[in-house]
Amino acid sequence: MKVALFIPCYVDQFYPQVAIATLELLENLGIDVTYPSSQTCCGQPMANSGFEHLTGGCNSLFVKNFSGFDYIVAPSGSCVLHIREHLHDENEPELAKHIAATTYELTSFLTDILKVDVLKSSFPHKVGMHQSCHGQRGLKLSQMTELNAPDFSKPGQLLNLVKDIELVELDRKDECCGFGGTFCVAEETVSVKMGKDRVKDHAKHHVEYITGVDLSCLMHMEGILNRQQSPIKIIHIAEILNGVKA
Repeated sequence: MKVALFIPCYVDQFYPQVAIATLELLENLGIDVTYPSSQTCCGQPMANSGFEHLTGGCNSLFVKNFSGFDYIVAPSGSCVLHIREHLHDENEPELAKHIAATTYELTSFLTDILKVDVLKSSFPHKVGMHQSCHGQRGLKLSQMTELNAPDFSKPGQLLNLVKDIELVELDRKDECCGFGGTFCVAEETVSVKMGKDRVKDHAKHHVEYITGVDLSCLMHMEGILNRQQSPIKIIHIAEILNGVKA
């Protein structure tokens, strides 16, 4: 199995340790991983701001970089959802369609493709799980609480394989954190209030760490936590699954 590692811009720039943890985790599971070094932005910020017609260069480069692999895996729900729903290339339409269909967020790749049911990692801490909107509602990584349907969580399923971890049950476990990409710039006040509410739920349950599949959401909450001088830290799920020493 040949897998390409797709690392979003903000992960590359601000949280490179998460990219490394993702690579190590996949390699430890026996996967042949390649990092296409010419990859750049997938085009999501432009598309979300109403400028999808200007993402042609991003699309063409993505298709060029990620062709020839069985799967493309990224430690991000929002960027993967963008690729799955919006990637297109006028010159290579079928190839673009194939790449979009074989692009996976990390936890869904581990549960749906690799069928991981054993992990050697340990994380002896109290952890709150943030369900990001793109992952939950777009990629169906977990069940939405407003539905009368069986509960499930792919990230939660994996975290429950980690030794010594204590996962807490939040009051509003699938509430938006308020980041929303460019929303947090255009609607700063609303975004911050939503983020404070989300952080408050975790603090109420005395978590040591907030984890999730999207660093964009975690970054937003980390900024609020830092301004509140809170001892709560953020950590991407890839780091926990890979056995990071906190």
